[in-house]
Amino acid sequence: MRKFPIQNVLIGASALVVAAGFVMPERDNTGPVLNAAATFVKGTASSTSQATTTVTAMDDGEVSEGVAEAAVNAFSGIVRGLSHPEALTAAFTSYFAFKAAHPDEVKKPYLYFVDYGQPATAKRGYVFDMQKLQIVDGPFTVAAGKGSAPDGGVPTRFSNGSGTGATSLGLYVTKALYAFTGHASGRVYNSVGLRLDGVSKGFNDKAFARGVVAHGAPYVTPNKAGRSKGCPAMEPSRAQRLLPKLAEGALVFLFAPNQNWLSHDPWVTSNKA
Repeated sequence: MRKFPIQNVLIGASALVVAAGFVMPERDNTGPVLNAAATFVKGTASSTSQATTTVTAMDDGEVSEGVAEAAVNAFSGIVRGLSHPEALTAAFTSYFAFKAAHPDEVKKPYLYFVDYGQPATAKRGYVFDMQKLQIVDGPFTVAAGKGSAPDGGVPTRFSNGSGTGATSLGLYVTKALYAFTGHASGRVYNSVGLRLDGVSKGFNDKAFARGVVAHGAPYVTPNKAGRSKGCPAMEPSRAQRLLPKLAEGALVFLFAPNQNWLSHDPWVTSNKA
């Protein structure tokens, strides 16, 4: 199979993106270079005939691996300080593999990424536009489950089980928005909520039944995130702005340098023999 031509084109396009200077969050600053790179990543008909021929000669797994590598190259220059060198690779591999396998479910180009290998004081959340190769927002603070970080430090325990209060690692598909009600410091609060459907079998596929959702929470501030019941909660104002954008067909990826999960998550390992 002719694998290298399309990867070289993708990597070259991504290198041009980085060399030209990356866009800032919440700014639509696409130009010829970014549009060209995004075209290759999307695999649209506007690609050159040679690139198109090469893509059709490969299977979905190889295409997903190539575009994931291109996205990593594009973002790695600006997303720094992650807990593991393979964090973006795991996220983007999962994103493109799931999109290739379930194109009808990925209705929006956004990926909400959280690196739970960092402490609660770290800005460990991002929202990426995987079509334009832009950062929509981030980095920003995100809550972890109290069952994952009992002392409020770096999360070390992850679970798919009900009643654990733990974060569940892996890939999620976003569902509907709803009116969220929570409790913090003995008080009731209201926010926007976003239902999540875990698709990493064995690691987060019970999240929907557990009520693990994305939502705004008063215990998340710009400088530190409190602990949730397993939800990747964010600041209330940010939730109001971002969650409607993510609803109904974006993807969420919750990462940590947990070797058991990295070795067995079906989407992280999708490009391995």
